[in-house]
Amino acid sequence: MNSSLFSFIILCSFISTCLSDSGNLQDACPTNMTAKETVFVNGFPCKNPSNIISPDFKNSDLNQTGDTDNIHCSAVNIVTAAGFPGLNTLGLSIARTDLEIDGMVIPHSHPRASELFFLKQGVVLAGFIDTNNTLFQAFIEEGDVFLFPRGLFHFCVNAGFEPVTAFSVLSSQNPGVVSISGAMFETNSELIHSITRRLISVPVSQLKHISNTTMPKFSRIQLQ
Repeated sequence: MNSSLFSFIILCSFISTCLSDSGNLQDACPTNMTAKETVFVNGFPCKNPSNIISPDFKNSDLNQTGDTDNIHCSAVNIVTAAGFPGLNTLGLSIARTDLEIDGMVIPHSHPRASELFFLKQGVVLAGFIDTNNTLFQAFIEEGDVFLFPRGLFHFCVNAGFEPVTAFSVLSSQNPGVVSISGAMFETNSELIHSITRRLISVPVSQLKHISNTTMPKFSRIQLQ
């Protein structure tokens, strides 16, 4: 084999390993919550296989509605391997989003994960902005799924007459969160809403497809 080709294959394999969560080398590797880390690794120490039990694979942290008493009328609760031992080494996290009427999750990104957003209740305007500054957005209803690609700024807005409940699966056990407000300036509701209006626009024609939308009353969103 040509030496340069061999080197290229090795390099690609190395990059692939570095850019994704490590593959699993055994059936399961629940987080050892009591272990003292003397060597820091990319993940969490595993339990002794003989000590793995069924509760390691169950979590109830997403049972309850989140605290939406804030300026955005929203709550997002992400559960990772740090709190759900069974997720360790599987490259997955889960999340719950709650939105009051006219609530929103401000634009943010997950630098290490794509997100599948499943809407359990309500109507949502969901979208993301790609690296060409192109906006992709859609109204989604109960049972719909929307995909937020890894690393891209995305958002969701309650566009209905009732509270929203949604669940997400993220493709990393530690997805990370970068928000516009946290990265660029102190939290300021008017400033955040001004930027959001610039990011999100809704053609009025789209509203005809959703019978129970409140978007005409939603002052944060620009109607075209």
